[in-house]
Amino acid sequence: MTGRRRPSPRPFPRASAAATAVTACTAALASLLSACGSLPGTAGEPGEKEPLTVMTWAPVDTKATNMPGMPAMAQAYARWVNAHGGLDGHQLKVLTCNDRNDSVGAARCAQRAVDAKAIAVVGSYSQFGRSFISPLEIHGIPYIGGYGVSDEEFASPLSYPVNGGQASLLAGNGRQLASVCERVSLVRPDTLQGDQMPTLLNTGLADGSRAAAHDVRAPEDGTDYDDAARRALDAVGAAPGGPGAQGAGGCVTATLGERTDTFFDSFRRLQPAGSKVRIASVLGSAGQALVDRTGGRSGPLEGAYLTGWYPVASDPRWNPMRKVINDHAFGDNRIDPADPGVQTTWIAYTVLRSVIEELGEQGTDEITAQAVQQTLDRGDRAVDTGGLTPKLRWRSGDMLAVPDFPRTVNGLVTYQAVRDGRLVAAKQGFVDVTRTLERPRSDG
Repeated sequence: MTGRRRPSPRPFPRASAAATAVTACTAALASLLSACGSLPGTAGEPGEKEPLTVMTWAPVDTKATNMPGMPAMAQAYARWVNAHGGLDGHQLKVLTCNDRNDSVGAARCAQRAVDAKAIAVVGSYSQFGRSFISPLEIHGIPYIGGYGVSDEEFASPLSYPVNGGQASLLAGNGRQLASVCERVSLVRPDTLQGDQMPTLLNTGLADGSRAAAHDVRAPEDGTDYDDAARRALDAVGAAPGGPGAQGAGGCVTATLGERTDTFFDSFRRLQPAGSKVRIASVLGSAGQALVDRTGGRSGPLEGAYLTGWYPVASDPRWNPMRKVINDHAFGDNRIDPADPGVQTTWIAYTVLRSVIEELGEQGTDEITAQAVQQTLDRGDRAVDTGGLTPKLRWRSGDMLAVPDFPRTVNGLVTYQAVRDGRLVAAKQGFVDVTRTLERPRSDG
């Protein structure tokens, strides 16, 4: 099916005078529109061309990290583009899937994308790259703008990351802390993904001639982090109950995803009175919502240092996304404009839109996964994200020389801090951690 109207199987009867007049008026209007350009909303209405099916997946209602805002943002995006003519006249159909934070769920979501003949998986989150990437590769389905928590997102030839993933956040956080911390404790999940975090953070610390962080492993789905908080404080010289334990020059950075909230609750209770230990995290583990829940300017996150991929949520470059959320999310409280998962989904769909428009300009009416992949690989046009990232393309010459993460094309991060209960830019503009990422790393 192409969506084009079929010719009538029999000729129309002779037109009446009135019908002839209507036809003449219609022809005149068509001539006027062709000369002046079509009226908004009259051309490229969804349904004139084949609909495009994509998938967005993320963990929802699990005991570990959840990202419900990502599929919710994808659905709001689809309502928006379909209300304005679709993607180059193609209606956008977004399928969503809960990967449940396990390998079986991730594989099931990938198979659903295959069965639905999706042209891409867009703006998704899953730790289980080994489970989802193989089905996508076998069927040639590109993975656009994943959150960046699995190695496969930065290794598979069908993956097109829009940020530097966990690697850039941790290396950037290390560089950010190196200027203010003499000793650092890293509290991170005791998982395969967590095992990479100390090396990445230490690479950033080494840029500032600081010693490696003390590695504090903690359960990914813990409900009590008192033990981890004690170990982290002790390592920076602020042991709970210790004489004169203030920990000046010490920093504790926590990257426990959704459980970072629970950790800081334990930290706040165990932190010695008068403690001078600074705290830190990365966007995704902490953000404005967590600052608000923990007391704002009077809470434990006041003064915290955070590293993110994108400009702060109050930056006007996010206004187009906010308008889509306001107009088409219908009050969906899963969508937080300050959530980096929601932001990554917006950017990933911006990439998809650019690709579909480019294919339309080439006269390609039948959009396939292979066509999307080839367009991304060819990189004739860099994707402009409105300044939320550098212009993106994924040609071989655009890949950064990052050990273990060869598909990385964006090595920029932002430094943020909590001041008066609000996340603000701690340094204007982006910070390029490309050289830090490209430097050979050791586990020491």
